[in-house]
Amino acid sequence: MANLDQKSPNVLLQSLCCRITGKSEAEVAHQFQYAVRVIGSNYAPTIERDEFLVSEKIKKELLKQRREADAALFSELHRKLQTQSVLKHRWSVLYLLLSLSEDPRKPSGRVGNYGALFAQALPRDAHSTPFYCTRPQSLALGYGERSAGLSASVGTSGISSLGVYTLNGPTATPQSLLASQPPQSAAGGGQPLGARLAWALPVSCSPSSALATLASRPPLGPPVPSSRATRPRRDGEVSEAALVRDILYVFQGIDGKFIKMSAQENCYKIDSKVVLCKSLRDTSSRLAELGWLHNKVRKYTDVRSLDRAFGLVGQSFCAALHQELKEYYRLLSVLHSQLQVEDEQGVVVCTESSLTLRRLLVWMYDPKIRLKTLAALVDFCQGRKGGELASAVHSYGKTGDPQMRALVQHILSLVSHPILNFLYRWIYDGELEDTYHEFFVASDPNVKTDRLWHDKYSLRKSMIPSFITMDQARKVLLIGKSINFLHQVCHDRTPPSKITAASTSADTPKDAAELLSDLEGAFQQKIDAAYFDTSKYLLDVLNRNYLLLEHLQAMRRYLLLGQGDFIRHLMDLLKPELVRPATTLYQHNLTGILETAVRATNAQYDNAEILKRLDVRLLEVSPGDTGWDVFSLDYHVDGPIATVFTRESMGHYLRVFNFLWRAKRMEYTLTDIWKGQMCNAKLLKTMPELSGVLHQCHILASEMVHFIHQMQYYITFEVLECSWDELWNRVQQAQDLDHIIAAHDIFLDSVISRCLLDNNSRVTHTHTHTHKMMSWIFCFYLPPLLLTLFLELCFCLSIQSLLNQLRAIFDQIIEFQSAQDSLYRSALEELALRLRFEERKQQLEEEGQWGVTAEQEAEEKKRIQEFQETIPKMRSQFRILTHFYQSIVQQFLVLLMTSTDESLRFLSFRLDFNEHYRAREPRLRASLGTNRGRRPSNI
Repeated sequence: MANLDQKSPNVLLQSLCCRITGKSEAEVAHQFQYAVRVIGSNYAPTIERDEFLVSEKIKKELLKQRREADAALFSELHRKLQTQSVLKHRWSVLYLLLSLSEDPRKPSGRVGNYGALFAQALPRDAHSTPFYCTRPQSLALGYGERSAGLSASVGTSGISSLGVYTLNGPTATPQSLLASQPPQSAAGGGQPLGARLAWALPVSCSPSSALATLASRPPLGPPVPSSRATRPRRDGEVSEAALVRDILYVFQGIDGKFIKMSAQENCYKIDSKVVLCKSLRDTSSRLAELGWLHNKVRKYTDVRSLDRAFGLVGQSFCAALHQELKEYYRLLSVLHSQLQVEDEQGVVVCTESSLTLRRLLVWMYDPKIRLKTLAALVDFCQGRKGGELASAVHSYGKTGDPQMRALVQHILSLVSHPILNFLYRWIYDGELEDTYHEFFVASDPNVKTDRLWHDKYSLRKSMIPSFITMDQARKVLLIGKSINFLHQVCHDRTPPSKITAASTSADTPKDAAELLSDLEGAFQQKIDAAYFDTSKYLLDVLNRNYLLLEHLQAMRRYLLLGQGDFIRHLMDLLKPELVRPATTLYQHNLTGILETAVRATNAQYDNAEILKRLDVRLLEVSPGDTGWDVFSLDYHVDGPIATVFTRESMGHYLRVFNFLWRAKRMEYTLTDIWKGQMCNAKLLKTMPELSGVLHQCHILASEMVHFIHQMQYYITFEVLECSWDELWNRVQQAQDLDHIIAAHDIFLDSVISRCLLDNNSRVTHTHTHTHKMMSWIFCFYLPPLLLTLFLELCFCLSIQSLLNQLRAIFDQIIEFQSAQDSLYRSALEELALRLRFEERKQQLEEEGQWGVTAEQEAEEKKRIQEFQETIPKMRSQFRILTHFYQSIVQQFLVLLMTSTDESLRFLSFRLDFNEHYRAREPRLRASLGTNRGRRPSNI
């Protein structure tokens, strides 16, 4: 056991200290403790590993010694060395040469060189960041305006003029701090000055960054005696040493003996009763600004660190500020230790190593710029949290200063670390754990599952960090939303890791910093990979398990009347039912007829999943409605496909179906009208008095057939087929479910607009319905002039719109069918009576009797005369129908010509291809002439 103790590191290290110093174990206790601390530290040079900076420093050292030729030779040799691949670590070699070039024989540099080596040997904090100057255009930090707080506008803070030191400027070792000590200082306390300075630091605080800051300051030149040595003090005047001690307390936000915080002016001020020369007073005021900046940053961190609602991002920001303040405190600890060394040595006059206000002003330049930057960030980040706070920090990194970018990137890596953790958890697991609403994806727990895709998740645009684009944010939202949609709506239990390969998350701020440094590379690739994999899997599930594309085609075939044989057969079967009043219809009867039509046509070969969703729906009944007015097909949707076919979409399908069904009914009605005319034309040849009326019916029917055929062609081919082709191409190219939903919405909007069902074409209200007035008009015979005036009055009482005019045309077709059926019914009854009279007359003559008596003949003539007297009324009725129909068509053409839709304007040309209506309507001639005159200029 004793042998093991003799070989332990502690025993060996203590024996080494005794052997080097030649003293006993009791006498080397301090050296042993120091050695233990050094061995337990993390050694790293305090300068940046930059080959260019080291080479420049070597050349400057040669130039200082007036060795210009050697400097030129070194530059040429270094250039040649860079072209060779012999050495991999050229920086290390150059740094070794620079360290060896320091002459240890200089009397004033022994302790200084030792101090420099000690500064390099001290542990360096892994999270330390360089000091840098904040953006002058972002936030002015003029101490003269500190009573008003930090401003976000350009001020007179002098930040621009102060930020002139760069890494290429002159650099000195810490000799300016520790050099020129009396020879006895090393032996007086039995320890070198470097060891004493090390013991002055706290054990838990590594002063590497502070010493590195001091080592980076330019030399002050030969020692200049201070005012304490050259100018006699007045009676009661405060010494500079006392001011230095006060300033060191002020740096920490603690009131000194002479310098105290003024609550009224919000700054540190020297008591006016203190006797002090103007130069020292001004220098002290400039140094005291660090205390005010420190208090501002410290107050923010103290308040926000206790605020749990500030969130993880805010706490990370406070941690970054604490880390920067920690570096600042390390520097202050070095200054305090130096002051303690001077007190122990009894320094009363200014020497090269003593602390003076001028030296403090130089050494505290970088910390002051650093604190100004932190204070500017604190002011700019007031009232912000989450992604908005990260955007505020990121905005300070848009600068060409590499040191400023380095510091901002360091703080941003800490601030963005929680956001990136939120993001990875969301895109790889679909989980959103955002207690304090810091992430840019928001969730509404009150939304039900059927509206998950549309309403549950959304983007908080204010929380989107500025280093994440809107396209990336949209993809992030879609990825997590797709995962939740698969689990909750599609009931797909596939683990997210099987859908997309999970990437390494930002486990540490260092990982976050590496990710942020390549936003357009690795970060974009991760987002794109997860987006494409998740979206592709979701679309595959919808098409494979829920037949999304088949349902889309079913909508086209049934609700948009694309299955022609089925629609025609259904209309034939439904005609006896639909001519009845709407109140007498029963849905189960209509459903049975629908099933019969399905079994009798090609619709029977559709998927059973689709056919079971097809149903009959009766609309709300209004007084006077027939079955044609309330009948509609319906298609039930639920589950995941209801996300595409929403309630609003199904409402649009219902409106389009009613319009198409009405237009199809007009075609069906005109077919019946034509068949009636063809069948009765030969029968009524024996009644010449009806030839004029029948000719009038044939002309009007031909006009109506032409109009309906052109409208059907426009609706079927130019609207439905073209829009469907665009929809199908978009669906095939869709990368996510949102693209399919957007394409489907565009399709429905296009169909509704071009079918005259949008808000610009719909009728909001009417003063009267012209088709209901026809029953009153037909009771009277009106002269042509009065008829024209009456028609003009009807137009003034109705709202002029495309849909209103088209519905009026459809109503006129129904009225014409009713009038023609009435005409044929009366004519056929009259024809039957005449034939019966002739048959009876012929029969009596064959029996050898008189055919008719005078009374019978007179009675027959009277009946024929009464029938002939009704013909002018019929002719007037059809003339009114013709005039009314033509007037509506003319107005419809005028509205088409003034439409902004080019396809509607072309429709007007087809409807009036022979300019029949143009010759009758002056307004139509003006519209046609205007548009025809504009066409060449538009081309």
